[in-house]
Amino acid sequence: MWQLLSGIMIFFYIAVAASLLLYGINCYVMIFLYYRGREKAERIRRDVLERFGNSMSDDNLPVITTQIAVYNEFNVIERIIRAVCRMRYPEGRHEIQILDDSTDETRELIDRVVSELSIQDNDIHVIRRTDRTGFKAGAMAEGLRHARGELIAVFDADFVPSQDFLLSAVPFFVEDAQLGLLQARWGHLNSWRSLLTRVQSIGIDGHFMIEQSARTWNGLYMNFNGTAGIWRKSAIEDSGGWQWDTLTEDMDLSYRVQIAGWHTTYLPNLVVPAEIPEDVRAFKSQQFRWAKGSIQTALKLLPHLLRSPGPLLKKAEAFFHLTHYLVHPMMLTLSLLALPVLTTWQMNLGELVFILLAALLGFSMVAPTMLYFVGQRAGYPDWLKRIIYLPFLVIIGVGIAVSNSRAVLEAIIGKESGFVRTPKRGHREIKRYTVTVPWSAFLEILVGLYCACSLQYYLLAGKYLIGPFLAIYTAGFLFIGMLTVFHSAGLSK
Repeated sequence: MWQLLSGIMIFFYIAVAASLLLYGINCYVMIFLYYRGREKAERIRRDVLERFGNSMSDDNLPVITTQIAVYNEFNVIERIIRAVCRMRYPEGRHEIQILDDSTDETRELIDRVVSELSIQDNDIHVIRRTDRTGFKAGAMAEGLRHARGELIAVFDADFVPSQDFLLSAVPFFVEDAQLGLLQARWGHLNSWRSLLTRVQSIGIDGHFMIEQSARTWNGLYMNFNGTAGIWRKSAIEDSGGWQWDTLTEDMDLSYRVQIAGWHTTYLPNLVVPAEIPEDVRAFKSQQFRWAKGSIQTALKLLPHLLRSPGPLLKKAEAFFHLTHYLVHPMMLTLSLLALPVLTTWQMNLGELVFILLAALLGFSMVAPTMLYFVGQRAGYPDWLKRIIYLPFLVIIGVGIAVSNSRAVLEAIIGKESGFVRTPKRGHREIKRYTVTVPWSAFLEILVGLYCACSLQYYLLAGKYLIGPFLAIYTAGFLFIGMLTVFHSAGLSK
């Protein structure tokens, strides 16, 4: 009986490690595709802007509606409204919608700012609903019914677009009548504030500098990131509109738009800075929403997408993209099985197999770090100063595996949960929005202590190849768990 059980554990451990290896290999594929498409994409971008500048007049520019979806964002709402009103675009061709679902004093602040800016000849409207059906997606759908723009620009409340944002993006819609979506790159307003924000900025840069670039430059499926982008209204309507049966309505719609035949593009040179969550509870809440929503979208769209005609590479990359958050339950599984596998190794595993397992783990864990390294090198002149935080990114990436594993499980079993906003502090925090203390913090600490015990057993047994991975697991779970308790106790600024 024990031999059968140990055999099952060995098989499961190797299968999970091999699966992580595949996701790791895909990181290298993304890096390769990024470099392959970079020069051509930059040449096309320059050509489009040059043709636009030489031929277009203000009267030929499409009407744009800018939507700002808001729910209790007192600290940042005035900043985004004023920034959007400062964006340069021909008079009479830019409409602004404030989609306000707020229930606190944010409502009064919006009314006061909108009243002031309307007098200054800004075409700005506040749209409020009687209920929050569909949360952000529902608000966007309601705004779309009233929008007069051919193009729909979307910003979250904590983003600050530049004055040239619209004029930098619109030429690509003029150039390509089938362009349904344009995504800009996220910048960072507060990456310097703490270790947590610095690490998050590197992770975000890896996605935007490498993954988004590689996908759009090589004809693969890319996703809208929920903000800092522009839609063609007819593409939204043609693809079924905004839907709220997943927590990532942005990813869902962007895939449906592409399945329907519309084109997408991404501009890494068009940067819109935004706030990064400074409280680890807000960070985990945001990650939970992205993880659960991504798997929900995968369950919703992958069966149809994989059966549809198209290149195998495009389908394979869509699979890795939509199911990326599966790496978190896989990492958690490996951390929990490490100690039983040590006992099993003493009975059944040969040294060569054990070395192979260590190699699989090492290759899969180094791959994302390489992607983030390339992202920093591609995006910043001072990249050498930034990459010193890469080890902490690995630790924090592992540490959120407990919370994200729960998100993945909820998506798979179909458990419903509401949209949870990520509180922002603005340039100066006036109103403090509370975030509940997740029970997962205590589970993270327990798993971290368990990994510490496993590490001790491995080192005592002389199995040093697995030691570094268990050390990372231990540090990650303990750091995230204790930081969550620390922030919940109000011991941080």
